[in-house]
Amino acid sequence: MSKANKPKKLGPIELEVIHGTIRAAELEIEAAVERTARSPMIRDQHDYRVALFDAKGRKLTGRSYSAIVEPVFEYFGKDNIFPGDVFFWNDPYNSCGGIGHVPDLCTTVPIFHEDRLIGFSQVFGHHDDVGGSVPGSLPVHATDSWMEGLLVPPIKMYDRGVLNQAAFNIVIRNSRLSDHLAGDMDAEIGAAKLGSRRIVALAERYGIDTLEMAFDEILSNTAEIFRREIFPKIENGTYHYEDYIENDGVDESRLHALRVTMTKTSEKITLDFTGTDPEARGPINWAIDEMDGRYFRKWMAPILRSLADTPERAAEIDCNEGVLDVIDVIFPEKGTLITPTFGKPTGMRFFLMLRTLGVFAACLTKASKGKMPADHETIRIWGLAGGNSSEDFFLFREVLGGGGPGRPWADGSDVVHIVPNSRNLPAEFSETRYPIFIEKLGLKEDSAGPGYRRGGFGYDKQIKTLSDVRLISNADRSVLSCYGSYGGKAGRNYQVSVINKNNEDTNHPGMCDTVKVEADDSVRIVTTGGGGWGDPLKREAEKVVYDLQCGLISEASALNDYGVVVSKQGRKWSADLEKTEQLRAKMRDENGHLAMFDRGEAFTKLKNQGKINYPEGWTDPDEGWLV
Repeated sequence: MSKANKPKKLGPIELEVIHGTIRAAELEIEAAVERTARSPMIRDQHDYRVALFDAKGRKLTGRSYSAIVEPVFEYFGKDNIFPGDVFFWNDPYNSCGGIGHVPDLCTTVPIFHEDRLIGFSQVFGHHDDVGGSVPGSLPVHATDSWMEGLLVPPIKMYDRGVLNQAAFNIVIRNSRLSDHLAGDMDAEIGAAKLGSRRIVALAERYGIDTLEMAFDEILSNTAEIFRREIFPKIENGTYHYEDYIENDGVDESRLHALRVTMTKTSEKITLDFTGTDPEARGPINWAIDEMDGRYFRKWMAPILRSLADTPERAAEIDCNEGVLDVIDVIFPEKGTLITPTFGKPTGMRFFLMLRTLGVFAACLTKASKGKMPADHETIRIWGLAGGNSSEDFFLFREVLGGGGPGRPWADGSDVVHIVPNSRNLPAEFSETRYPIFIEKLGLKEDSAGPGYRRGGFGYDKQIKTLSDVRLISNADRSVLSCYGSYGGKAGRNYQVSVINKNNEDTNHPGMCDTVKVEADDSVRIVTTGGGGWGDPLKREAEKVVYDLQCGLISEASALNDYGVVVSKQGRKWSADLEKTEQLRAKMRDENGHLAMFDRGEAFTKLKNQGKINYPEGWTDPDEGWLV
């Protein structure tokens, strides 16, 4: 028996050191990606994921969601995995549910000690361009997957250390930004190999058998923590909710419903998506029904941490593979938004991804009597493409943040979203690299949903174009809003417009990629505000005045949303507390009981027009839930 195979003692200290080392290794992989990647989408926007798995393909930490390694087992089998192999894929329908859309390229390195497989190291990211009918590989009007870019089922990009040069050349040749893509792929492979070395070092230190004992313990602890600390705060029972994608980019604009029924017992939560609308012709589908929803369940579980005793405790709870023991999922038959048939476009699947979190959070809100945050943020990608040939082609693109949800313990965070560490591209970088000029960047006044704990604010960004360009916007929530909860109000929606040289402002749909913008015109992007939590009339008057003083809310919002009567002397605002209490008492009488959810004016209008329809046997999921 080699030194690395000799079992050693696994006590609480050894377990914590191993667990902490794995988390640190993932941070090191991320740092390596960012130091060596070429594209702004990976290096600067941080739209990538890393993960470490054991030999069974179980994810060992919950630092960020990632793809899964089952495609390696399914396509190659355990007997065809060797040291030096590098597996690669991006096909949403051949990734066991782990890849959502074509721009996500996944690199997976098996980890060996001597001849024994002990784990996998993985990096996957959203790349600038992988072909398809529009720059950026997210065509709004796509009607099949092949319009979205090159599809690669699981292959060996390296076979026992030897590069498959032909496959590598094919992948980068299909990109409009081939130098970016080649650099990113090399960066991701190198970073994944770095993660492999860190796990091998652990095996050398503690022995493989001890290390695998630690893996088992890390995963089982997660399930136990959720059952012990989180589940008692969720009432057993059955709850349902639904939310919508506003447009599929192809058919006439209409709402596409995602529906869930949550059943909670003392041991498990089951999420049943039966009743979800049929698959769309356009690119809003998400193919995640493979492998019993393994990827999907890991994606959903972190929402439960919002019910931890404190935010600090929530940050300590890991959402690794152990969450599969506490969450089950039931998918409808093939042919729905969440179970599309092979070849249906999936480019904007991130709309549906965020809606799944929102409907789950809404069910938990009902089951916890309002103790969950309001609606979680959405994702939007926007950009400008230009140039007249492959020599001068450019793609300026951002994953802009929006306001986070108001929470029982705090206001929502401003301009953040589910993509970890995503950020607005700095003006200095953008203006030196692309023919644009940043005219304005700030928080959008009044975009946050009012509440006792208000939502976060969205961006207000305006860019002048210095050459003729094409506007690309991949966004939803341009009609509907992030819902407010527990008496809180909905946030403001997404907006994109072009302001021409005559200062004429033309609004465009959230999903568009054929808008031509002339040189010296300006593009304005306003991102969504998070939903508010709790009765706005209970918000401390001094907090309202502070937001007003900072320019975050208007005087009208202070009065009409929060019932705070204010006055201004010079540059300083102040509240008249006596008049404020009188106004608030009157507003409380007029409001009566507050609804558990507020979806905003656009939703109310559509509902009054009879455009919100529920399946047979369903009641209105918003009705009857009062604060």
